[in-house]
Formats: sequence, structure tokens, C-alpha cells
Amino acid sequence: MNDEREQLHGAYRDFNARRLEAVLARMQPDVVWPNGMEGGYVYGHEGVRDYWTRQWAILDPHVEPIEINRDESGRFVVEVHQVVRDIEGKLLSDAMVRHVYTIRDFLIARMDIE
Repeated sequence: MNDEREQLHGAYRDFNARRLEAVLARMQPDVVWPNGMEGGYVYGHEGVRDYWTRQWAILDPHVEPIEINRDESGRFVVEVHQVVRDIEGKLLSDAMVRHVYTIRDFLIARMDIE
């Protein structure tokens, strides 16, 4: 489980640093990712790349994992402190959220927001 936890911690570090390709390297090519801005999901590396590129053009999100646990079905549940600002720096949201990950072969296969 430590390898998966480090994989998740690294994904958050890379996301916060806007190292897009590094985060994608931590994901399965057919990853399923939630579209927190518009609803629904995006699919695969290209879907995530397009989504984050659009998101980062208008928002400045920062997500800090606080706690990572494994649930009874084997998914990883991450309690996250999420701060979202607009591109001018105005605070839009400061909240705790729950991200739930399915990991396959040490790569992120799916993420859900609860």
C-alpha cells in the first residue's frame, strides 16, 4: 500500500506544480477522471490533458492530501484540503473534499469525487 500512497502523494505534488505530463504518467492510458467544472467524466490521457488545460486557464486549484486510507473494496480514499482561486487570485472555495481512487498495476485507473 505504501507504493500506491506515494503514487497518490506524487500525483498531488505534480498537479499542484502543474507538471501535467508527470501526473499523466501516473495514470492508466484509459483513465476515467471526473470533470469537476462541468460535470460528468473525461477519458484517457487526452481527455484529462484537455480538461486540465481548460481548467488552469481560468482557475488556480491547489489540493493537499491530508489522509489516505483504503476502503473495504480496495479503493484509496483521500481526504483533501482543496483551495480554488480564480486566475487573479480571488478565493472561490476553501473546503475539504474526498477523492476516491481505483488503482490498477500501480497506476491511477479512475478517480471519483464524493
